[in-house]
Amino acid sequence: MQPQFYSSMTGQVFAAVWNKYRPAILKLMVASEGGAQQYKLFNHEFKALDPKEKKFSFELQVHKGKALNKISSSTNARDLLEMLNMSKKASELMDETTFQFKLDSQFVLHISRI
Repeated sequence: MQPQFYSSMTGQVFAAVWNKYRPAILKLMVASEGGAQQYKLFNHEFKALDPKEKKFSFELQVHKGKALNKISSSTNARDLLEMLNMSKKASELMDETTFQFKLDSQFVLHISRI
């Protein structure tokens, strides 16, 4: 049985958790104009969605809605990118500049402009 947050239509395992944090992520994207931002996420939310996953951390560089680095091995990064592309505000921001999103092993999301 799939976890209740699993989006069966898109196959996005982490879509629900990224959508939950979307307002905070958008605020941090705007605030990153003044410098790098960070936000502590709850590891149990990710681990509940994919208990077999060992590595949740990733780095995603994105511009104009496209990943500039290889994220094919990270479902977590792909799902974040998908959420960003579904947001009009995030799409507008990504059209203007290149962003780096980094989720570290302590589940701190770092957002900066590059």
